[in-house]
Amino acid sequence: MTRNTTKTAANTSGLGRRTFLATSGAAIAAPYVFTRRATAQNSEVVVRTPGGAYDDIRREVIYQPFEEKTGIRVVPVAATAAKLLAMFKAGHVELDVIDTGDDPLIQLDKLDALLELPYDSFEYTDPADIIPTYKRSYLVGNFVYAQVLGYSTKAFPSGDEPQSWGDFWDAAAFPGARMLADMASGSPNLEFALIADGVPMDQLYPLDIDRAFASLSRIRPAITKFWDTGALATQMMADHEVDMGSIWHTRVANAIDNGAELAIQWNQHMGQVQAYSIFKDARNLDAAVKFVDFCTSPEIQSVFCARWNAGPVNKKAFDTFPADKIDKVPGSPALEGMGFALDAEWWAENRPKVSEVWSKWILQG
Repeated sequence: MTRNTTKTAANTSGLGRRTFLATSGAAIAAPYVFTRRATAQNSEVVVRTPGGAYDDIRREVIYQPFEEKTGIRVVPVAATAAKLLAMFKAGHVELDVIDTGDDPLIQLDKLDALLELPYDSFEYTDPADIIPTYKRSYLVGNFVYAQVLGYSTKAFPSGDEPQSWGDFWDAAAFPGARMLADMASGSPNLEFALIADGVPMDQLYPLDIDRAFASLSRIRPAITKFWDTGALATQMMADHEVDMGSIWHTRVANAIDNGAELAIQWNQHMGQVQAYSIFKDARNLDAAVKFVDFCTSPEIQSVFCARWNAGPVNKKAFDTFPADKIDKVPGSPALEGMGFALDAEWWAENRPKVSEVWSKWILQG
């Protein structure tokens, strides 16, 4: 597809911010409620974010420092990725930067909605320092997170803990209640099912869907529940409703910090990326580029990722990463070779097919 800088037909609406908020169901903290002002272009940047505690941290370590350095106000808008896609297709989006998982960004790129990022104009970040896996023409990584094998230290004390997904699948040697991700979480754990069935991490894609579901069928009797949200997965583990399961590392790490008797098995973890893209016809285009540039700088990456228990996408960020956390985030030198990266493009292409197979498989009981 040939890129250009003209406005796309899908995003030419003059929809006002108040209408946008009403249609999106967005939840924004009071100081950031948006009203369009008669100000010079690029005096602010409107950023789609997940909201909640995420924005609380980013307001302190990113948004306020960025405004102090550049004079550009950051307006965070919390909206789901699904709503973001729906609003764009309806032509009802007035956003500059998108901060989300890479899957919806792949879909938006296929609609020719996203700017080809001008890496050569970056001032705060050397693009060569960004880990290549997380840098594409239309997106650049924000932070790295992972799905890991979490387990109860009450059920599996040191020395007896599961070491792999093969151990997870071995209910005789490692008895206990288990959980895995539901299709509603975004994608079921086909990768872990294939690893347990003997597929090497570097040979997973393209996923053998039939083989993966056959593997899932073997462990299904030991699965207490397939979780659909990170909150549910965390609650089940923290309350010891399950003894082990797939879970986002940020969730289980937070539970451990709060005293939960849990631990992470990093072997065979699946890395994923939260990323930035810029709408091709962003109203505050220069401010949007400057914001993304600022956020990927090593200093900002180090501070934010340490607070969020996430892995940085800028390799220089590890130079100043807190020593007590550096071995506990995906992408760190200590975890090199212990995981693999989810292929978001494969999932974007094949999710409908997997969903169809899942809907029949889950009803089989």
